[in-house]
Amino acid sequence: MPSELKLDHLPTSPGVYIFRDGEGTPLYIGKAKSLRSRVRSYFRESGQQGIRTRELVRRAADVDTIVVGSEAEALLLESNLIKEHQPRFNVRLRDDKRYPYIKVTVQEPFPRVFVTRSPRDDGARYFGPFTSVGPMRQALEVIKKLYTVRSCRYDLPEESPSRPCLDYHIKRCKAPCVGLQSQEDYGEMVEEILRILSGETRELKREVQELMERAATDLRFEEAARHRDVLQGLESLERDQRVERTTGENQDVLGIARDGELGAAVVLRIRSGTLLGRESRRLSGLGDESDDELLGAFASQVYLAGGANAIQDLPSEILLPSSFSDQGTLATILSEEGGRKIYFQVPRRGEKRRLVELASANARHLLEERVTALEVAADRADAVLYELQDRLQLKVVPRLMVCFDISHTQGTEVVASAVVFENGERKRGLYRRMKIRGDWGNDDYRSMAEAVERYLRRRIEQDEPLPELILVDGGKGQLSSVLPVLQRLDAGDVAVAALAKRDEEVFIPGVADPVRLGRRDPALRLLQRIRNEAHRFAVEYNRKLRTRRTIRSALGDIPGIGPGRQRALLTRFGSVRGIQEAEVEDIVAVPGFSRVLAERILSYLEAGGEKPEDKPSPRQT
Repeated sequence: MPSELKLDHLPTSPGVYIFRDGEGTPLYIGKAKSLRSRVRSYFRESGQQGIRTRELVRRAADVDTIVVGSEAEALLLESNLIKEHQPRFNVRLRDDKRYPYIKVTVQEPFPRVFVTRSPRDDGARYFGPFTSVGPMRQALEVIKKLYTVRSCRYDLPEESPSRPCLDYHIKRCKAPCVGLQSQEDYGEMVEEILRILSGETRELKREVQELMERAATDLRFEEAARHRDVLQGLESLERDQRVERTTGENQDVLGIARDGELGAAVVLRIRSGTLLGRESRRLSGLGDESDDELLGAFASQVYLAGGANAIQDLPSEILLPSSFSDQGTLATILSEEGGRKIYFQVPRRGEKRRLVELASANARHLLEERVTALEVAADRADAVLYELQDRLQLKVVPRLMVCFDISHTQGTEVVASAVVFENGERKRGLYRRMKIRGDWGNDDYRSMAEAVERYLRRRIEQDEPLPELILVDGGKGQLSSVLPVLQRLDAGDVAVAALAKRDEEVFIPGVADPVRLGRRDPALRLLQRIRNEAHRFAVEYNRKLRTRRTIRSALGDIPGIGPGRQRALLTRFGSVRGIQEAEVEDIVAVPGFSRVLAERILSYLEAGGEKPEDKPSPRQT
C-alpha cells in the first residue's frame, strides 16, 4: 500500500486518483472532491468495506493523483482515463470493448474516412473515441454524402480500376480513381472534413437544417426524418467533445515547478473543451538554470521530439505560466511545420489564467510527491538492508545482491540467471544469463555451482566488485553446492543464503535451523522479490531456447532446408504454423525455393515429421 507519509501529502483539491499495482498497472480510477480524504478512506479499518474494496486495497502498491479545477472536470477526466486504461476494478468497463474512432488517412494522396476500433501510429488522423456509435455513424454518413469522399480501398494513384464504381453514378463519389477528380480538389474537400471532425460543425449543421426543412416543405417526410437523425447525430458529436464550463477550444496548458536540483513539468491536453489527460516530465540535474530556461527546454522537448505528425495535431494556442527566451523561435518552427499559426500565450487573468494555475498545481504536486518518494525510498531501503543484515547475521550491509536460479526442460536447455539488486532496487543492465555447459541433466546442484563460479570468476578477472550477498533459489542442497565454489575462488567474504519456495525459509551456512521471517517482514519481501525476478529471467531464457529447438527440429530435418532457408521461411511466414498454412505458390515466391522444394516442405510438415514419401501430401493427390 502507499506509505502513510504519501497519503498525508495528497492534495485536498478535487481531482482523479489512480490506484496501481506493483508493476504500475492501473487497478482502479476514481474521482474525488478532496483527493486526500477520499484516498485515505480506503485505508481506514472498517467492517463496511466490501470484498472488492478490500481486494483492491490489498493489491494497491501506489496511488497517483491528477488535480483539476472542479468536480465536473474530475468526472470528465475520470471517464476519459477509464476508457483509456480499462482498470479491472472499475465495474462499468468490465466488457473490455474498444471505443470507435473516425480515421482519416491523411498520409494517402486521396484520403479515406472510416470507422476503426484500432488506432495506430500510421500517420493518419484519428478523432474520438466515441461512446455513441449510432450518432457517430450518422454524422460520418452525412459527411460522405456532402463531400463525396471515396469509400474504396484502392492504393491511389498507383492502383486503380478500369471504370468508376456505383458511388460515382449515384453522386456519392467524383471518381478520383479514374482521374475524374484532381488530387488538389480532393485535398481541399478533405481539409473541410478535418475541420468538421475537429469540432467546427456549425456550418454543416446549418446545411443539414436547410435540407431537412426543404424536404419537409416538399412533403418528403422520410428524407426529412433522415436529415433530422443526422442533425441529432452532429449535435451529439459536438456535445460529446465539449465540457460545460469551457469554451470548446483546443489548447495545451503548461505548468512547471522546481525544488533545487529536481523539477517537474506538466502539459494538460484540452481538445474541444475536454481535458483528455496529463502528460508529465520529471526533471533532475537542473543546476543554475532559471525557471524560464527550464520552461523553454521542456517546451522544446515536448513539441519537437514527436516529429511532423505530432505537430499536425497541436492546437493553435499553447498557454504558458511565463515567457522564455526561445518562445518566438519555437512558435515559428511549429507554425511552419504545422502549416498554420501556432502561438504561445501567457494569460494574466480569466479562464485561461485559471487553466495555467491548474497545470502549475499539478506540477507542484508531482514534484512534492517525487521529493517525498525519494526521501522515503532512501530511508526505507536503508532500513530493510540493515534489518536483513541483522536477521541473516551478515558482516556487511548487503547493498549489492545477486540471485541465481536454474531452469531446464526435463534436463535439456539448462540455463541459469543472475539478477542484480543494488540498494534494494533492480539493476537490469547488470543482469546476466548463461547456458549451463556441463552435462548435468536434472542435477540442479551442479548447475547452480557452475553458474555461480562462472559469474564470480568473470568479475574477479575483470576486477569488478563482488556482491555482498549471493542468494540462491532452493534449500540446503543448493546452498551446500555453492560454498566450495567460494573457497576455490578465495571469495569467502561473500555471504550466501538460500531461499526455499515451499515455506519461504532462509538457509545460511553454519546454522542448522532455517531463519524464519514474518510473512509481512520487509526483509523477506525483498528476498522474495529478488528470487522471483531471477526465476522469471531464467524461465524466459529457457522458453526462448526451447522455441528455437522446436523450430530447428521441425525444419532442420527436411532435406535441402539449411539454416539460410530456415531463416528465409521464418522471416516470410513468422512461424512453423504460418508455413503450414501457406500454399505452394506462397513458398515458391520466396527467393531460393522451387516448386519441388515447396511441396516437400508442406508434405513433411503435414506428415508430422514423417518422410514425405511415407505420407503423401493432399496437395499432390
